[in-house]
This record gives sequence, structure tokens and C-alpha cells, in this order.
Amino acid sequence: MIVLKAPQEKLLSALQAVAGIVERRHTLPILANVLLRKTGPQIEFTTSDLEIQVRTQAELGGDAANFATTVGARKLIDILRTLPADQVVSLSATQNKLTLQGGKSRFTLQTLPADDFPLVNEAAEFGPAFSVPQKTLKSLINQVHFAMAVHDIRYYLNGILFVAEGHTLTLVATDGHRLALAQATLETEIPKQEVILPRKTVLELQRLLKDEKADKPAKADKAEKTEDGEAAASGDNAPIEMRFAGNQAKFSFSGMEFVTKLVEGKFPDYNRVIPKNHKNAVVLGRAPLLASLQRAAILTSEKFKGVRVNIEPGSLRIASSNAEQEEAKEELEIDYGGDAIEIGFNVTYLMDALANMSQDMIRLELQDTNSSVLITVPEQAGFKYVVMPMRI
Repeated sequence: MIVLKAPQEKLLSALQAVAGIVERRHTLPILANVLLRKTGPQIEFTTSDLEIQVRTQAELGGDAANFATTVGARKLIDILRTLPADQVVSLSATQNKLTLQGGKSRFTLQTLPADDFPLVNEAAEFGPAFSVPQKTLKSLINQVHFAMAVHDIRYYLNGILFVAEGHTLTLVATDGHRLALAQATLETEIPKQEVILPRKTVLELQRLLKDEKADKPAKADKAEKTEDGEAAASGDNAPIEMRFAGNQAKFSFSGMEFVTKLVEGKFPDYNRVIPKNHKNAVVLGRAPLLASLQRAAILTSEKFKGVRVNIEPGSLRIASSNAEQEEAKEELEIDYGGDAIEIGFNVTYLMDALANMSQDMIRLELQDTNSSVLITVPEQAGFKYVVMPMRI
């Protein structure tokens, strides 16, 4: 039977929307597949890694009969990417294989039974639903994601804390050496929630959610392409609907359903980490500071990414060195009249924050050589970034 017959870009868009969580190597071979479930002209695409499940639907023609199978997601996407975007492609099913045909190209792919596909066991009951604009949530994720831990034994740090209460939505991430916090005020009141979203879920939401760049008219049946070539579904201005259960979260947006397991554990008290009443503060340009740090970082050692920062009235100096006795020195003129402070930092932690911000000016608040620095944005109270000092 003909499972579907549609333009290459329409099929590729649906597959790319769900394929982000698929691992090329997995202990269960079927998890490298995408589940295709056809009901009349409607086809449902589902992927899973046992903890996250992503699903979307599309009308892609084909025979009217119902059908279900699984096929290698990455192989199918790789083949489609090599075909012309406007070419009509078809998927035909025969016994335990799928045949993809486009023009004079023909590919036969192995399938595995749909009944063997391990869907995520969804919670029996989810809490009340609430909605947040997609660009708001994506903006918050962009401001904190880089501070998440990677494979930390303290598993609750391998993700972000999601706190919703009243009209405020707060996202917090920390790896124990730095902490990023971003807040947004919402028009509608939302029920109190406090959960930890896993790292993989955060990165996948960041990939799929729309921001201001995507807020433009979209053709009804044509997916737009993001800057990195990934497909983006239409409905840019639509909100994301969220629901939480005891250990699961469900997100619905842009015609997609995203179910994920939550991280269990107690997130650190972030309010205690954020410095208060630092007596020394300076406002300076974000881009010049980032450029100076990037240059200084070149002569830091691979394992020891430390830079020395000297702040004194009128100037901010950055210095780095390595085992080859090479040195880098940078100096910026600043409007500062506070105490002279020499402090060391992991330069990567500073660059991560500055590179993920778009504002022209930032504010540094310091106390002394041994205290964390607080980076904020003038006239934007919703962003805070804390970096612990290091000995150099």
C-alpha cells in the first residue's frame, strides 16, 4: 500500500520535528525508529527514548487504509535531505519493508513492528493546564540553559528548575560553579508549580519553540526553515500549553505533543546563592567585554581556563597565561569609582553568559576577591547570573 505521497519538504518537516530525541546508538534498536501510524489521510509521527516522547501529525495523502509501522528515523531524514525540496516522494509498504521513491531514486528500508514500539507510560492524571507564549519560554531558556550541569552526580543539577506562581515564571540553572536565573511576568495568572526539567528536554524545547525571529506570516501548509536548517512548524504566535503530573510534564504547541519525565530531587535554594548588597558596581558594554575575554581565553591552558580581572577606578584589566609562559593582557575604560579588586574567574563561565545575552550594557556587582560576582542587566530585573571566583 502507499503509506503517503507528498512533497519532500512537508514529510521532512514532520520528521525533523520529532527526531531530535532519537539516538543513533541505543540498547533497544527500535528506539532509533520513528513510529508511523496512519489513520486515513492523517499520519502520526512518534519518537521516544523511554523518558521523553514527541508526537506530531500531518496530512500526507496516500491510500485511505489504516496502517502502522516503525522505520529508522535518521536514515529516512538523511535520504530526504538529499532529494529536491519540491519533489513529490512516496512511501510504500510491502511486508516488513518501506520503499521511499522520489523521481528516479528508490530506497528500500527495513521496518520493525509498530506493536513493539515502547511508548512512554503517561500519567493517569495531569494537573490543570496553563499557557505561556512560546517566545517567552524560549527567551527564558536561552538565558539559563548554558548553566545546566552535564552528567553531574548530583542529578538534580542536570536540568533547569521551573517555578510558576501567580503572574511570574522563573527558570533557574546551576552546575555548582555558576547560576543563571531568568524571570518573566505573564499576563495571566498560573497555578503554582515547581519542577525540574531534564537537560535533554530543555535542549529539545529550545530547538522546537518559536521566538521573535519566527514571528512572521507562515503559509498554512508549508513549514518554515530555521537558521540551522531544522524545520519549524507554523503557528509561531501560538502559546505553549503545559500540564504537570507527579513525575511527568506534558507540553502542547505548534501541533505537537511533548511528554517528558521530570527530575526528582531537591534543587538548591537559589535565593541564598544570589549575592545581595555588593558595594561595588560598574556598568559597561557587553560586546567589548566579551571580545576582550575571548581574546584572553586564547592563551589560557586547555584544562585551566582562568583569567585575572582587575577592576579599579577608570579601568578594567583582564590577564591570562599558560604553561608555555605566554600572556594576554586586555584593558577597558570604565566609569567606576569603587574599591580596587583583583579576582579570578573561569573565563568560559563569563563568556557563556555574555554570548547568550543580546543587551548592549551589563552591570557587574562585586564585593571582594573571595566573593561571587553578580551580573545583571540595567533596567531588567528578571535576569541574574552568578559566577564563583577561582584561585589563580
